[in-house]
Amino acid sequence: MLFLYLPKLDFMNAFKIILPLLVFFSCNDTKTSVDLLVLNAKVYTVNEHFEMAQAFAIKDGKILEVGTSEELQEKYRSDQVLDLGGKTILPGLIDAHTHLYGYGLGLQNVDLVGTTSKLEVLQKLAAFENGKHSNFISGRGWDQNDWPIKEFPTKKELDSLFPETPVALRRIDGHALWVNSKALEMAGITAATKMEGGEVVLQDGSPSGILIDTPMRLVFDVMPAPSREISIKALKDADEACTKLGLTTVNEAGLDREIIELIDSLQQSGDLKLRVYAMVSNSEENLEYYLNKGILKNNRLNVRSVKVYGDGALGSRGAALRAPYSDMPHHYGAMITTQSQLDSLAQRIVTAGYQMNTHAIGDSANISVLRAYSKALKGKVDARWKIEHAQVVSLDDFDVFSKNIIPSVQPTHATSDMYWAEDRLGSARIKGAYAYKTLLNKAGIIALGTDFPIEHINPMYTFYAAVARKDLKQYPEGGYRMEEALSREETLKGMTIWAAYSNFEENEKGSLEVGKFADFVVLDQDPMECPEASIPNIKVLETYINGEKVY
Repeated sequence: MLFLYLPKLDFMNAFKIILPLLVFFSCNDTKTSVDLLVLNAKVYTVNEHFEMAQAFAIKDGKILEVGTSEELQEKYRSDQVLDLGGKTILPGLIDAHTHLYGYGLGLQNVDLVGTTSKLEVLQKLAAFENGKHSNFISGRGWDQNDWPIKEFPTKKELDSLFPETPVALRRIDGHALWVNSKALEMAGITAATKMEGGEVVLQDGSPSGILIDTPMRLVFDVMPAPSREISIKALKDADEACTKLGLTTVNEAGLDREIIELIDSLQQSGDLKLRVYAMVSNSEENLEYYLNKGILKNNRLNVRSVKVYGDGALGSRGAALRAPYSDMPHHYGAMITTQSQLDSLAQRIVTAGYQMNTHAIGDSANISVLRAYSKALKGKVDARWKIEHAQVVSLDDFDVFSKNIIPSVQPTHATSDMYWAEDRLGSARIKGAYAYKTLLNKAGIIALGTDFPIEHINPMYTFYAAVARKDLKQYPEGGYRMEEALSREETLKGMTIWAAYSNFEENEKGSLEVGKFADFVVLDQDPMECPEASIPNIKVLETYINGEKVY
């Protein structure tokens, strides 16, 4: 039998040996505890000098320190360590112009995005409605410019399928409505219906079934309002879609008080993860409440702006132009909000300390809005009012843009509209259209978004359209008017720090710096260095908001 001999130690001798060891280890355990330690990544901080980093530490939802993996491992310890093995990290992506709630509602209704013919639309409607016996059918996403015959449809096609059930289908841009006879009847729309800022399109002396801009409201007024349950599901579905694609903040371009308060309650309960910069819809009820109440802000929701519509859309010929449409002589489009109304609204909004964000597509709308802004902001140095879309601008008017009047644009509009935009505008006016590089050079800043659901929600499509000026079919081969393309660095800034600046939030998000929210996204490829054609195919691996993994 084998015995081990261990010398006997009395208590005092043992204590003399152990005590120095305890002191040594306790003195050397000086690492700070953090909630999450991110290591071995390729981090684009998007700070002032556009510096790179390898790692960062997160405590209480904010970034505690940024540096190398070695430095941070020596200083911090955490139960959660994210070792990314060289994968790319960007600041949480910000979409500067969306319709989050509308997108979510669209997921509950007929999705017509991508349909390539009138027949396909009708087939989708029939399949969606099969056996449901709805009391009102609604949908969105059709675009006659994508059909073989590029003409507006009529009520007759819808009447043939749904003679007794009202149907209302919004065009992809949201500025035209295709309805059947039952919907027209319920809304009280006849050939005699006239509304400023829009049109009831007639055919053979009676409503054709197409409504442009303001008359659409008559139909919306008779549509059943979504229940609270449907609204909650819409917002949660939209939230999930956004976080899967790396979005951490979205600018919601026009909401009523009821939905703003619903968003707030869902964020507070943890059911909605996204941060939302909510623009208040321009109604008297909304203005009376919010402009008197003042700016409302917490870590997830920011309410300090008003969304105004200057004109309609180019695709439906509702955009207000200074000269007639090249493909429709004597037609100028229409202002939804007149110059005098813009002037009055601007003065009211600036007095309340709110930001004014105005939809302006045509060159006439853009100059009208720029004039109203310039007048109201005289003497103001940090208003950061925005022109949403700034789509067609007269060459002489670009100089009015600045960090006080910021262009907020959607790069995929250029690649969606390039097939027909010059037909609408002609060869001279097109030079001031979708002019993102010119706008950036004049303003010194540009905020980038998608305008989803009008365009696809994926921010990598935004990135690709901005730098390559091509659609997803990689057309045109050399890019569309490449003099207006943005660099990759400019594009990333437009989707992060510049978008945050446009929201008065550059000190809390938009870059990965000490003290800012730990909002970031992990990608499978580096959009700053990968082949250009690979950008649309980049996948989001993980999305974090406030240091919490939300996807």
